[in-house]
Amino acid sequence: MAGWYGCVMHIDVLDLRNFYFRTPLGRVAQRMIRDKLQSLWPPLAGQTVVGFGFAVPLLRPYLAQARRVIGLMPAPQGVMHWPMGEPNVSVLCEERSWPLATGFVDRLVVMHALEVSADPGAVLDESYRVLGPGGRAVFIVPNRAGLWARSETTPFGSGRPYSGSQLEALLRQHGFTPEHAMTVLVAPPSPRRFWLRTSAFWETLGRRAPWLAGGVLMVEVSKQVYAPTRGGLGAVIRKPLKVLEGLPAAQPVPSPRRWGGARGDAQT
Repeated sequence: MAGWYGCVMHIDVLDLRNFYFRTPLGRVAQRMIRDKLQSLWPPLAGQTVVGFGFAVPLLRPYLAQARRVIGLMPAPQGVMHWPMGEPNVSVLCEERSWPLATGFVDRLVVMHALEVSADPGAVLDESYRVLGPGGRAVFIVPNRAGLWARSETTPFGSGRPYSGSQLEALLRQHGFTPEHAMTVLVAPPSPRRFWLRTSAFWETLGRRAPWLAGGVLMVEVSKQVYAPTRGGLGAVIRKPLKVLEGLPAAQPVPSPRRWGGARGDAQT
């Protein structure tokens, strides 16, 4: 875990795997964040669910019902096979160019990405591009006010931590509409058995006492696409062509006089 320092750098995928799948503290963190995500998004059939960064620990509940589950992992971090023992759904990609079509995604989870990216704006632009109209995303980052951002024993101690207002302002700048903001991991980042065994109690207490700062921020956003308010046929009608201005108004033309009496009328 020597790579987990406060500078802006991606964490190696092997360190992330070891933390979440092989340490008691990592398994507790995985369960707490995943439970919070499921409370927001219960698994639904027919959806495309994508994670970027290292979000695969949170995606397993969606494998059974989702149309597709994809784990995008940035090149500086590296990629691993996931899920273990099943067909791989992990893909290595560049932060600025995801191998997904525009509007392809229904639900997007971004974790261990913004705080360690050299260009978080590019990550947010790609997030917005791939999310379909009305789609939702959750961005998960270290909380500046929490203990986990100050600990070098977890991956949340790496990169730039955010405050809630900072993260929401950044998301709005890139077109997202924040819907819900919450914190998770109220217990300290300690591997001691007492803290691990009482982690659920601390999470419950954190919901009742908002002044207890959780170590991780989670912000759910939506992508709203509005109908254009200008242009189209309506604008053309409101602004007719002015090439005929200045010409005299048209005058009615009298009908031609008929000749021939009744015979002429019959021919007409």
